[in-house]
Amino acid sequence: MNKVTRVFYISAVVAVLFIIWGIIPKDVLPNGNLNDVTAGIQSFIVDRFGWFYLLSATGFLLFAFYLIFSKYGNIRLGKPGDKPEYSYISWFAMLFSAGMGIGLVFWGAAEPLSHFHTPPFGEAGTAETAKTALQYSFFHWGLHPWAIYATIALALAYFKFRKQSSGLVSAILEPLFGNKMKGPWGTLIDFIVVFATVFGVATSLGFGAIQISGGLSFVFGWDQTITMQMIIILIVTVLYLISAMTGLNKGIKYLSNANIALAILLMLFLLFAGPTNFIMNLFTNTFGSYIQNLPGMSFRMTPFDTEDTWIKDWTIFYWAWWLAWAPFVGTFIARVSRGRTIREFVLGVLLVPTIFGALWFAVFGGSAIHLEFFQDKNIMQYVNDLGTEAALFAVLAEFPFGTTMSIIAILLISTFFITSADSATFVLGMQTTGGSLYPPNSVKLVWGLLQSGAAAVLLWQGGLQALQTASIIAALPFTIIMILIVFSMLKAFREEGKQADLRRKK
Repeated sequence: MNKVTRVFYISAVVAVLFIIWGIIPKDVLPNGNLNDVTAGIQSFIVDRFGWFYLLSATGFLLFAFYLIFSKYGNIRLGKPGDKPEYSYISWFAMLFSAGMGIGLVFWGAAEPLSHFHTPPFGEAGTAETAKTALQYSFFHWGLHPWAIYATIALALAYFKFRKQSSGLVSAILEPLFGNKMKGPWGTLIDFIVVFATVFGVATSLGFGAIQISGGLSFVFGWDQTITMQMIIILIVTVLYLISAMTGLNKGIKYLSNANIALAILLMLFLLFAGPTNFIMNLFTNTFGSYIQNLPGMSFRMTPFDTEDTWIKDWTIFYWAWWLAWAPFVGTFIARVSRGRTIREFVLGVLLVPTIFGALWFAVFGGSAIHLEFFQDKNIMQYVNDLGTEAALFAVLAEFPFGTTMSIIAILLISTFFITSADSATFVLGMQTTGGSLYPPNSVKLVWGLLQSGAAAVLLWQGGLQALQTASIIAALPFTIIMILIVFSMLKAFREEGKQADLRRKK
């Protein structure tokens, strides 16, 4: 099933048109340039539909919990005798690397530090605010995003491996809409999936180039120039295309395992070189607060404080961003999860990355806050002067072997980007060849070059923010698709349950 579908041609043309739109100078299109148009649409969506994102993300988490304890938990993602294709270590490594590994490196120190100085509520810079800062970092990177990923990934894996459907997102909705999903409506849904993936990953490639160049600048004193960032994108593109061409069982698997090893090494170093007792006490205390306050945070809005934009800028932005990334990450997690039961799948996808992510934020964010709170170091000044990407390197510089650890961090960022990008080329190949588990290298090459081209051109033109906003706009229709997916899955589970009951009665 390697036939290139019309979704490929439509998506490729739209992607090229968006890139052309993004590089048209502002004076040529004073009222219609990409940046202003997408910013206006995104602002409207967040202002009017923030509550919808909040309720939807929490709904997906409740659905995931329901599946763990329901009678459907024993259903296997595959034929009854199928065994998992990958070991637990490789499985966790791949889903984690594709899901948000790079984001943790980028925001591990920067986000808690930002909340410490600009908290969601309370006075900045206090001990209580330090706990709140870490609690909200756990919240933004914890159960909610992984529940979003688990929902779409479970649906794709169930229909692909158990029902032998095509593996496209549109195919999941066939229990609800039947053959309508094989026509224009199905094409539209698959296009939304590809659109969100292309621009989400292209944005991350651009921001990744900025962080790698920021690290090289911080460590070696090199000037952060657009030329350096272009060279970084070129090198990363060559590496991830080589990895993507070797397939899942070689390039992506080995790189994902290397990522986890490097990430754990960096985290353990800072844990023991830094204020170990403070970090673990903070982790234990904050993780308890996160679980205790999860219901309140999940529904928190500020209807009486119209001037307060914190929730819009952080929580709602994150929920939209995770929803925009869900088709890409979900397709990839589904591909590597054949043979697991629904209960095992949901528990693994929800709990392991959430606990690891919380520990990561406690180590890096806790170290940054400790430096400011107890040692009067102004890490935030580096962020203000050099950008968000400098926070990690500013923290590492305060500890022994800081330069060596910063070089390891740059290497980790690079390998995370390679795995995210080559996972994305696989997913885009799969979604534009009718769901093929082994998309042809030529299709992966086209998507790889298109992603990198978008990142490079818009980084050069200063339009990366517009690309990120465009990707997030796609989250709104995809959230509606996700809600329909939940109902479609439940209908399919019920049908399977009825058939099992009939067989038992015979």
